[in-house]
Order: sequence, then C-alpha cells, then structure tokens
Amino acid sequence: MTVRQWTVDIMIDEVEDERTTHAEARLRTDGEQIAGRGTAYRHPNDVEVPQIGDELAAARALSELSHRLVLAAAQDIEETTHRPSRLRG
Repeated sequence: MTVRQWTVDIMIDEVEDERTTHAEARLRTDGEQIAGRGTAYRHPNDVEVPQIGDELAAARALSELSHRLVLAAAQDIEETTHRPSRLRG
C-alpha cells in the first residue's frame, strides 16, 4: 500500500473595514500547487462574529480549490488518454 499526504494551507485575512474577509486555500502535492480563493462580506447591520466570516471565506476558497483540482484531473486524463474526459467540475 502506498500512502501519499497532501497538505492544504488556508490563509485568512480581514480587510481594514472589518466587513470583508479573504481566504486562500493552497494544496501542495508532489511538485505542484493549486490554489483557490474565497471572500465573505458582512452586512453593516449584522452582528460582528469574525469566526463566521472566516468559515465562509475558507469554505468558498476550498470550493474553488476543489473545482480547480477536478479541472486539473480532467486535463491529466486528456493528456494521458488523448481523448476528452467526462469529468465535471
């Protein structure tokens, strides 16, 4: 059995207006890096709970990362088989 470990780092930062949170999720594999980004906006009338913005921005970054990973797999399939892949992002 072969075990591989991939690491995802998520960086989160809040813009100075304290209503916008940005996140970037980076996946490092063997010699390759794929990233996804996400943003969360807090409405001025909403209660300020930083964890909610962090969670939402991180979830959106991971969602984009997931989509990019599926696209990378589809491209690898096409390069290997020389045929169109049927993967959907």
